[in-house]
Amino acid sequence: MAAIVQPYIFSWKQIEADSDLNRLCLVLSALPDESFVRLLEARRGKGRDDYPVRPVWNAMLAGIVFQHQSAASLLRELRRNAELRSLCGFNPMGGALAVPSEDAFGRFLVNVIQEQDALLDIFQQLVEKLGSRLPDLGKRLAVDSKAIPTFGRPVRDAAKRQGPDRRRDEDADWGVKTYKGTRKDGTHWEKISSWFGYKLHLMVDSVYELPLAFELTKASVSDMNHLMPLLEDLNQHHVDLVERADEVSADKGYDSKDNNTEPLDEWNIKPIIDKRRLWKENHSDQGLSTRTLFEDRAEPFIYDEQGHVYCVCPQTQEQRELSFFGYEANRQALKYRCPAATNGFDCQGRTSCESQASVGPFGRVVRVPLEMDRRIFTPIARHTNKWKKAYARRTSVERVNGRLDCVLGFEQHTIRGLAKMKTRVTLALIVMLAMALGRIQANQADLMRSMTKLA
Repeated sequence: MAAIVQPYIFSWKQIEADSDLNRLCLVLSALPDESFVRLLEARRGKGRDDYPVRPVWNAMLAGIVFQHQSAASLLRELRRNAELRSLCGFNPMGGALAVPSEDAFGRFLVNVIQEQDALLDIFQQLVEKLGSRLPDLGKRLAVDSKAIPTFGRPVRDAAKRQGPDRRRDEDADWGVKTYKGTRKDGTHWEKISSWFGYKLHLMVDSVYELPLAFELTKASVSDMNHLMPLLEDLNQHHVDLVERADEVSADKGYDSKDNNTEPLDEWNIKPIIDKRRLWKENHSDQGLSTRTLFEDRAEPFIYDEQGHVYCVCPQTQEQRELSFFGYEANRQALKYRCPAATNGFDCQGRTSCESQASVGPFGRVVRVPLEMDRRIFTPIARHTNKWKKAYARRTSVERVNGRLDCVLGFEQHTIRGLAKMKTRVTLALIVMLAMALGRIQANQADLMRSMTKLA
């Protein structure tokens, strides 16, 4: 005889189920998708309406919120979970039969893919709404790329192919990324990773960790050429965010003269970009080599590739780092002062050095124009703690990438093809922004970054 379980009047299981569904409620309540749904309904026209557009669209969003790896997994959950069906808007009288088949769901997805521009408009509307709720959104920006492997296989040699093969991805290609570093014992390490698929170029607010602009390309596309397009896209759709932007940070994959020049010249945004070592003489264990600061005149000043500026004592030939005193925006120059005058120690060559120029009460002043080398000299000097703190904020985009993998389904997926991948990426970013906006509207602003925590 089977054991009989006595039901409780008060059930924690029901409370927990309702609470988890509240995450989907936050997304649906904040999503400005009315125009998009009407567009899909107009596309259907007078055709069969066995599975209405709105419930199926809500179900598609639910699949992202609740981390379903495939459409089949989502549809099984919908047939099992009456509360979820009701929240999505399916006819309660139809029960599990109200849930679309996999074929019908696939056809719906095709319609969504064909309305990619309208889907992007939802993303831009959410950014706009968040910008009005968060007055400092966009002040600090960060850019990075993310590898997204495809579920499809590489295309075989055309001579060996016999008709179409849906298991393969003809849009994707191979990407390679190299990581290098130095261990504590001074030895160097290198790691090379490769993947077949795509690359997501993402710009986020590094304080709130929210996406503001993105672009999906093949895996082989270089990061370096996508910083300015992301800024231009942000400026096109959200001029106010660009106007309030103060800095943009990126790793050395984005290091170029243009990326260190154009953000400052066009929008007064300070670039915080790690720098590659390009000086050939750097290949030495003796430290960074130096070059003459002012080649057109005899001055005892030199600099290295990391932006440190030094003076060489005319008497003792001792090399000392100049004291940094900030950036002069009106001159677009970095200001340095004599270390002996600043720190109050004796320098045998100070008299000889000061005789070459007019000297104020703080000793010799040296101004280094940014134009001397835009890759090395930036408004926030590379060797300062301010630059290091600003660069550390770049890790925010890595955390956003982590959420895309672990929470929004890109660690394990079944997506093939550029169009489908772009749609899935756009949906994931929309859900991320809608969740943040929904939490702000529900007075849960402290949880706006989280996709899984319950209030």
